[in-house]
Amino acid sequence: MHETFDRQRLYELLRTVPRGRVVTYKTLASMLGNPAWARAVGNALHKNPDGDRYPCYRVVSSRGALSQSYAFGGIEEQKRRLEADGITVTDCKVDLAVYQLRNGE
Repeated sequence: MHETFDRQRLYELLRTVPRGRVVTYKTLASMLGNPAWARAVGNALHKNPDGDRYPCYRVVSSRGALSQSYAFGGIEEQKRRLEADGITVTDCKVDLAVYQLRNGE
């Protein structure tokens, strides 16, 4: 069976990322069935229809870096939203050891 990328399922997965946590593009891609879809995840997040309902600001790179082209106001807005969630952002990065969503949360 060949799986296909499901943008709506991605958006619903975003709603499961709790306040105070982040997830990486690759992790979301893996949750959708294929870690190679990380770029497709990024593209879909850039087209997110509702940044409040589907909190794509909680998605960062595998190095913890914020998005240079965050769809709802740029990198400073992503930083502001993460900090409002209680996440410390330093040099446009978050510490994944502290804030990354872990299995079972």
